Amino acid sequence: MTDLSAAATRLPIPGAQIPAIGLGTFRLTGASAVQSIAGALSLGYRHIDTAAMYENEAEVGEGLRASGVARDQVFITTKVWTTNIAKGDLQASAQASLARMKLDQVDLLLIHWPNKDIALAESIEALCDAKSRGYARNIGVANFPAAMLDDAVRLAAGHGEKIATNQCEYHPRLSQTKVLEACRQHDVVFVSYCPLGQGRMTDDNAIAPIAARHGKTPSQIVLRWHVQQGVVAIPKAGSAGHQRDNLDVFGFTLPDEDMRAISTLAKPDGRLVQPGFAPEWDR
Repeated sequence: MTDLSAAATRLPIPGAQIPAIGLGTFRLTGASAVQSIAGALSLGYRHIDTAAMYENEAEVGEGLRASGVARDQVFITTKVWTTNIAKGDLQASAQASLARMKLDQVDLLLIHWPNKDIALAESIEALCDAKSRGYARNIGVANFPAAMLDDAVRLAAGHGEKIATNQCEYHPRLSQTKVLEACRQHDVVFVSYCPLGQGRMTDDNAIAPIAARHGKTPSQIVLRWHVQQGVVAIPKAGSAGHQRDNLDVFGFTLPDEDMRAISTLAKPDGRLVQPGFAPEWDR
């Protein structure tokens, strides 16, 4: 079985390198999740994304151990749910995540969503404290619009820490220009969830001819579009075939005209994830 990990691009964050393609695990649970995670690692994945809310952190830890891949070779992200980001609650959530995974530390700990009822300064202080306690090598945020990311970066710097990543929904039908600009301004890595638009992009008529020209699948074209922007993508893939396809996006380059054509697919109503507690998005 070919190990594809050597071909993978990695983006620098403080004291670490984050692989540009990771395995999203939302809605992967039980024995099938363990098998999927272990299989992905055997294929060459070195980046696994989970969260307390996913209720599969135990499976992530079990899948890691079943794979036989050394812990220090795998980048693991988890997230603290929005109701648990107050001082004390956040640290307790991080500890509980580590216990479920049977790990001493994760590579990246995120605030999963901001919470308008909990002061951002308090949440960022708690996040920085979790890092100082050794629960995580790096800290970051998720679902933060540009101005909120500016504030998070400033607040973390006040505690001597750096926001390493901002994880947000991103795919060709959703422009994230302002968040991408803010990330680049602050040297924050943008991590894309729903990078394939929950599967919608694989059936897009504009993607199919580009895929045909390159001899690639539509999903590989879209993931390559992410990678060439310096964006980390974490598509969910349960089957070995989809996992292999999603990881094998480093042997070709999209020309500028293809990148532009894909970017023009953005729509005002392109957002797919919009819970009632979401922040006010950039327009």
